Amino acid sequence: MSSQPPVSVTRDIAASPQKIWEMVTDLPRMGEWSPENQGGTWAKDASGPSVGATFKGHNNNGKRSWSTSVKVNGCEAPRHFSFGLMVGGKNWCDWVYDIEPTATGSRVTHSWIDHRSKVASTLGKWVSGVADRAAHNKANMEVTMDNLAKAAEAS
Repeated sequence: MSSQPPVSVTRDIAASPQKIWEMVTDLPRMGEWSPENQGGTWAKDASGPSVGATFKGHNNNGKRSWSTSVKVNGCEAPRHFSFGLMVGGKNWCDWVYDIEPTATGSRVTHSWIDHRSKVASTLGKWVSGVADRAAHNKANMEVTMDNLAKAAEAS
């Protein structure tokens, strides 16, 4: 398993926790703010966020593209939402949104928690073309949070 510490980005956003919650749990829309994830579709019988719901995501990095399967593993409206990237029945990493109310809206912390083995990490590099996933995700999470803030504050 990876011994890498979680990667997190925090933003204060002038929008209610409920508004942020509605945005980050609408996984088909994730491509509107993420530079790598292009959105996707709820899978099996899922039509929205709930613990155990599955989602098929589409991602790209330059000329490389791939699909992912994720499973919601935390869903506490409007404060906590997390999902695991599932490969071969194993959770390779968690993507987490924690939302706290503030006097001016919300404080949102977006985290990536790596659970990959060395073999899984090597396979991930080959599929995505990304050698340093933690640094790559941190940069993408900064963009995601900036785009999320702009979208939330504009509506």
